[in-house]
This record gives sequence, structure tokens and C-alpha cells, in this order.
Amino acid sequence: ARHGRTPAPCIRLVTVNLCGVAVKCTDVVETYIGRIKEVNPLINAVVKDRFEEALQEAQQVDELLSEGHDDEELLQEKFPFLGVPVTIKETFALHGLPNTAGLVNRHNVISTSDAMVVSRLKQAGAIPLGVTNCSELCMWYESSNNVYGRTNNPYDLQRIPGGSSGGEGCILGAAGSVMGVGSDIGGSIRIPAFFNGIFGHKPTTGVVPNDGQFPNAVGLRTEFLCTGPMCRYAEDLEPMLRVMAGSGIGKLKLDEKVLLEKVKFYSMEHDGGSVFVSPVNKEILEAHRKVVEHLETQLGVQVQHVAIRKMKYAFQIWSVLMSYKGSGGEEIPSFTDLLGDHGKPVWPSWELMKWMLGKSPHTLPAIGKVLPSYFAGSLRTELVNLLGSDGLLLYPSHPIVAPKHHSPLGMPFNFAYTAIFNILGLPVTQCPLGLNSEGLPLGIQVVAGPHNDHLTLAAAGYLEKAFGGWICPGES
Repeated sequence: ARHGRTPAPCIRLVTVNLCGVAVKCTDVVETYIGRIKEVNPLINAVVKDRFEEALQEAQQVDELLSEGHDDEELLQEKFPFLGVPVTIKETFALHGLPNTAGLVNRHNVISTSDAMVVSRLKQAGAIPLGVTNCSELCMWYESSNNVYGRTNNPYDLQRIPGGSSGGEGCILGAAGSVMGVGSDIGGSIRIPAFFNGIFGHKPTTGVVPNDGQFPNAVGLRTEFLCTGPMCRYAEDLEPMLRVMAGSGIGKLKLDEKVLLEKVKFYSMEHDGGSVFVSPVNKEILEAHRKVVEHLETQLGVQVQHVAIRKMKYAFQIWSVLMSYKGSGGEEIPSFTDLLGDHGKPVWPSWELMKWMLGKSPHTLPAIGKVLPSYFAGSLRTELVNLLGSDGLLLYPSHPIVAPKHHSPLGMPFNFAYTAIFNILGLPVTQCPLGLNSEGLPLGIQVVAGPHNDHLTLAAAGYLEKAFGGWICPGES
């Protein structure tokens, strides 16, 4: 553990353990408990704590370290997060704490075991402080429900913290925890990370296990749901990802050294003009352009501006593919397969042209249903080919900054900016870029090709140094 330049409540703990450091684990845990008690009455982020148990576990860490160890490196390798406070999204099972997902009918459900990622973090030495609020059944990007009530953004209590991992993003943004666990099926890690000024990583699909959370994905949705790390400091993302992924980390290239000067950068400032989504806010655009300018002038790379036309159909693609499931939750054949009826493949765009000429045997609604799934496949191919193994795409995290409470009801599809990458299965890191004129966090998504998470994480570290990263609420 080490202190940064921030005040005591915003104490900085990064990914080194307490071996050989003067500060005691109990001091660290007490500091974070004190911070939660200070801010939680205002933001309502931590909905159930385990402070007594956490202090007992911190005492055990202090006793372990007081015994003395000849090989501290071995101890650090075994417990990379020894004594580090962590919070967990309430939808993940944490032994002895509620697991309701904001559903009133589950208000008495108490976890009797740990979710896989929670277990791995605890085995690595992390100390859970409590569980954090979410939207009901994780189905909305405002974290409010009838079990725990509403969570407020720490930068402006009249605004939302995002969702569904909103409580997690909120307590991290408020400096009440070092790192946290979130889940993401349409942006549920990245939207709260953006609104709360922190880092959030959606890994490549299938790298981190989703076991032990409610609700869990079924059918085709299992390919879209991702569990990932959330934290205030970019350097904590990679070690968190390593621990959470376990043996799955072998699918990635985290040991490869990244030279960003050799990376191909691409930029896309908006989705191309979807009628379902708000225009990108001026200050978000300005922050985006500053990133491009910095990369070109300071890093010496050429950022290529691209216009990927199919991105404007992000919401349609996500919503259609999310609806593919059978009565028992099993995956069913795609609509394209059904139209072909095991015969010649149906090409939706060609069928649409034929329909316009009165030559298609299919109805317009059926063709319209097929188009989004067809676009998803071709869009993924286009992006994977563009990014390759050495490319990064800069893309807005959300078209607007954190809106006021209830406002999302009037702009329900803005999550399309994050959701499309769940469908495509690509790794994405949301990176903070300072605050706007109203003191609200700005940010940007950095996207890579499959299993190239190391590139987005390296970019996150670079952008943190260039633009300051997380800013403690109230400092500016």
C-alpha cells in the first residue's frame, strides 16, 4: 500500500500488498470504513456492509505480517491483494450478505457461498467491505430499486451513477473502496465507470467466469455477459484481471510488452447518427479530440479517423440478439437460418432489394428482423479486420455526461454506445478524462481486437498519466 497526494479519505492503495510497509492493514481498512460511513448517507452506494468481519480479517493480516517472513516476494506472489479493501456488486454472491439484485421477492436471500471471482479475490488476500447497489435485475442504467432505494452520483447528488454496476462505480468514485467487481451485458461496467470518473474494463468474452451471480445469462446471452474489474487507478486493472480470470488469463497476452508508438490508432467520434440515440455532447467531443491531438503530438502516432456505418444500428443489433432464446432459455437458430429453412443462405440486404422490387418471397417485417443479426456478424468482421492484433479504436463511452435522476427514461437507448461491444465480444476499457465545466466526469472507450486486452490496459495507463485519471469529488 502507498499513499498518493490526495487527502486521507482519498488514500491511494495500488496493487502492492502490505509486506514490509509501516502502515497496518487495520489502519487501512478502518480508513476506508470511515470513508464509507462519511459518504454513504449521501450516495447510498454500499447497501450492506461487513465491517466487523473486515476488521477481523485485517487483524489476521497484521498478525501474519508480524510473524515475519524471509521471502516476502513469495508471500506477495501468493497474496497479491493482501489486505486490500474491495467492494462487490450485490448481484454477486458474497458469503453472509444479501444477493437480491434489487428484487423485492428476494429480499430475504442471503448468500451461503462466494461467486467464483469473489472467491478468487479473497484467496488473493483482498478484504470485502460490503456489497453495492444496482438496478433491479440489472436491467437499467440507473441504479435504483425497491429493496435499497436510489444511489446518487458522488460528483452531483442530483445525477445518476449509472448502472447496473452503479453502486460499485459510485463508491469507487467517492474513494470508499480500492477496487470493485462489476458485470457488463450492455455497458454495466463502463457506463458507471464513465459517470463516476473511474476505470472499468470489459474483458474479451469468456475470459472471466460469470458463475455465482444473479441474474445470470442464459442462451445466447452468455456470449454477451462479462465480469470485470473497476478501480480508480489504471495500474490496478491488470492484476485484478489476472486474479479474476484465473486459468482463463492464458487466453490473453498480458505478459507482452506494449509499445504504444507501434500501435495503430483509430478514432470514431460518434455512431454515425442513430435516430434512437442522443447526439454526442460537445464537451465529450472536445475531450475525445484532445486525446487524438495528444497521441499525435506527444506519442508521435497518426490517428486515423474512421466512419463505420453499421455502428448507427448498435441498438437494433443489441436488442434483437438479446431476444434470441428458447422457452427454456436455450439458444435457438438465428432468424437468418429460419428464413433459409436449411436451404440456400438468405442475404438480408439482397432480400430487402428484392422486396422493394416485389421479387422477395419474404415479408418486410421478417427481413427487418434479420438485418440486425446480419449486421452484427459483418460489423464484427469489419472491426476485427480493422483492429487486427495491434490496433485500438477510440470511441465515446456515452453520448452525454451523467444525467439527472429519471432522465434516462426519456433517452432509454443511449447505452448503445457501450452495448455494441458486448455483442461483438471485444475487450474495452473506459478511461476517465477529467471533469467538464459542471464538474462531471468525462471519459472515452478504448477498444481492441479479441484477446488483445493488454493493448487497452496499456492505453488506459498512458491516458491516466496524460489526463490525470480519477479526480476525487470536491477537489476541483
